[in-house]
Amino acid sequence: MQEPLLGAEGPDYDTFPKKPPPSPGERTRVGALQNKWVFLATFAAVLGNFSFGYALVYTSPVIPALEHSSDPSLRLTQTQATWFGSVFTLGAAAGGLSAMVLNDLLGRKLSIMFSAVPSAAGYALMAGARAFWMLLLGRTLTGFAGGLTAACIPVYLSEIAPPGVRGALGATPQLMAVFGSMALYALGLLLPWRWLAVAGEGPVVVMVLLLSFMPNSPRFLLSRGRDAEALRALAWLRGAQADIRWEFQQIQDNVRRQSSRVSWAEIRAPHMYRPVAIAVLMRFLQQLTGITPLLVYLQSIFSSTAVLLPPQDDAAIVGAVRLFAVMIAALTMDRAGRKVLLFVSGYAMGWGPITWLLMSEILPLRARGVASGLCVLVSWLTAFALTESFLLVVDAFSLQVPFFFFAAICLLNLVFTGCCVPETKGRSLEHIESFFRTGRRSFLQ
Repeated sequence: MQEPLLGAEGPDYDTFPKKPPPSPGERTRVGALQNKWVFLATFAAVLGNFSFGYALVYTSPVIPALEHSSDPSLRLTQTQATWFGSVFTLGAAAGGLSAMVLNDLLGRKLSIMFSAVPSAAGYALMAGARAFWMLLLGRTLTGFAGGLTAACIPVYLSEIAPPGVRGALGATPQLMAVFGSMALYALGLLLPWRWLAVAGEGPVVVMVLLLSFMPNSPRFLLSRGRDAEALRALAWLRGAQADIRWEFQQIQDNVRRQSSRVSWAEIRAPHMYRPVAIAVLMRFLQQLTGITPLLVYLQSIFSSTAVLLPPQDDAAIVGAVRLFAVMIAALTMDRAGRKVLLFVSGYAMGWGPITWLLMSEILPLRARGVASGLCVLVSWLTAFALTESFLLVVDAFSLQVPFFFFAAICLLNLVFTGCCVPETKGRSLEHIESFFRTGRRSFLQ
């Protein structure tokens, strides 16, 4: 077993002290990075994030098209456009709520696969819409799928990834979501709105096919008493040449210590509520930066400004910039650290990918399924409130007011990062959980 995360007390105490010389288990993990299967499993899972990013910004080119539709039953008023844009977030909140049950009932992998059902149905409804209610229902269903995957995929990735690349792999959900958004913007230049919905079915089908061949999370399997299957899953993820005995023993010991259900008394314990509170507040503050209404109404925002390029071209440029920034975050997260990027970078390099990663890293194993669903629920209820009110505020006070509010929140986020967010770079999930279990306040430094 590794040494405890927290060292001796003293004035020079560091939240996460330097690691001792690599143990055999640590050297094994380094060798495991060469195994390609963990990257294939990651790719299969994050196709759900691609679909999520695609569905989130679907309204950006579609709302302007439907506002001028020749079909009276589909022509959108401003109120209808607001609901068409914001109802996705209500669906996502419901998806996060369902993840609180499905994450631990079905497991991470099957929950991700289950999201394909509402996603495919939602796209089909929007592609064949003959009335406004079909658009709303389709948008709600794709939002539900997005909320479910947003809660399940980060947890799945954190539990299958070796510590040395968990930051890079943890950034791939946001990376693929940006890829999905950019694909929508690009296809929006070429396809009518119905065919945009049809195109959204493709990634969903590929995701289900690939995940059918991927293993479940070893930690989830161990928590269900399926030790032999967990060992095979870990061996597949780390490669035939890797010595996985040390890592498997560490995971097994941690799962056994937490085999019982969480009681209400334990929830009040600092080692349980502190990481959950940090994760929930990160998700809440991330949404208060205004990212969701900006993406949902991106073309409409550009249409109301004096930019030189057409709004659809501007939206595509924003997608490209976001993609570039997330790629930088993925490449630097395991070197620079999570906290540094939260301080010095913008949304796409910091508060976009890192908050999802930290959520999956710091949540305690026994509450990880439920707590990740709670984080998504809070996140998307906040997004709904912002998205539903954004156009109304803009009409009443102009664009400056919401943008000043979002800027103030970004300043608040800096304070929150400095006071409350721990650095998790290079640590195993068991090591991070041991850190919170000490009950010391030094993690706030």
